[in-house]
Amino acid sequence: MSRDVLSLILGGGRGSRLYPLTMHRSKPAVPIGGKYRLIDIPISNCLNSGLNQIYVLTQFLSVSLHRHINNSYQFDVFGGGFVEILAAQQTMDSTHWYEGTADAVRRNLITLRQAQTRDTLILSGDQLYRMELNQFVKTHRDSQADISIAVIPVSRGDAGSFGIMRLDDGGRVVDFLEKPQKDSDLDRVRTPAEWIDARGIPSKGRQYLASMGIYLFKTDLLLHLLETTNHADFGRHIFPMSYPKYHVQAHLYDGYWEDVGTIASYYRASLELASEKPPFEFHSQDGPIYTRRRFLPAARVMGAMVERALISDGCLVQSGASLRNCILGVRSQVGRNVTIRDSVIIGADRFESMEEKRSNREENRPDLGIGENSVVERAILDKDCRIGKNCQIYNRRGLQEHDDELFYIRDGIVVIPKGIAIPDGMII
Repeated sequence: MSRDVLSLILGGGRGSRLYPLTMHRSKPAVPIGGKYRLIDIPISNCLNSGLNQIYVLTQFLSVSLHRHINNSYQFDVFGGGFVEILAAQQTMDSTHWYEGTADAVRRNLITLRQAQTRDTLILSGDQLYRMELNQFVKTHRDSQADISIAVIPVSRGDAGSFGIMRLDDGGRVVDFLEKPQKDSDLDRVRTPAEWIDARGIPSKGRQYLASMGIYLFKTDLLLHLLETTNHADFGRHIFPMSYPKYHVQAHLYDGYWEDVGTIASYYRASLELASEKPPFEFHSQDGPIYTRRRFLPAARVMGAMVERALISDGCLVQSGASLRNCILGVRSQVGRNVTIRDSVIIGADRFESMEEKRSNREENRPDLGIGENSVVERAILDKDCRIGKNCQIYNRRGLQEHDDELFYIRDGIVVIPKGIAIPDGMII
């Protein structure tokens, strides 16, 4: 299978809904779970499924993503696998950038033809899940489908946020509506609970099958569709026009899946990782998630109160600190008597030397990390933030949306952008 399936991971657009975490990086490069990046999820799912021919299509703010992939995924010369970048580029035939997911693949047709694989897998770079993609390929081939799509059961209340499809008894897609809102439309694409139950998945009131944005095409058909149309997007254009003409098969999935495309969803998914029973488990040996090897020292915690927290390599937590329901990313520095609640601290790219710390004091600039006696609550601190002493970061005015020179508020969550310095005593 590794030789006749090509995996294409879409590096995402501008990521405006994840701003300011996407101020300096693309969506797939956003850190998750303390030491990983979102791109590690689809790449690991592929590798764990024996699919090792992987291209990542990138365009916006992709330098850190390229660096991470190059430093993380290196194969021996005998294995035949690769994880490589297909960056947007201008050519003699086109001076345009990618205009959508399908258009991004269309502009790399030469690569698809050269691969000469039987099937092509299309994945998103900003989703959190663990899937046996080899089983997805098996469903596709056993049913002799032209196109297959991964679907997940959702409730009626959630159906309006997804593309919803109706299947026949054999699992073939026979109807599809994008984000149905009317009762008549929802009734039209409702799946009988007995159909879902019969496949070993308890419906639990979830009688709507939602697209996960994961597709598998016969490569010859994918080439034909892209060459004979100018449709820009798979979900909005290619898939809706394909199911009436071709055999489009659904692959039913019922594990954890989160589209981490907004600040609110990123925040929620991140803190769930630190819960007592996380819905997604990085510690699981059943499909490990790979990432860059950093060779960092173990975290050091001195006399702190810790409750439901992920503390990554290289962290230093001083005495008197209180950590509750939070994530500390690599190299996070937490000062004395600091309180962190319901927050994501992404960490830092490096340690500061003693000489740099002396320079910080001379220039009245906080050190990397969180200064003593500060409080951080319901917040996201991006990489390399400098929080001074006696600061209070907790959205005291209860704002839902706000833009400031030093911070942003999205869905009531305070976000400190990468590299920002918050002076001593500041209250947000």
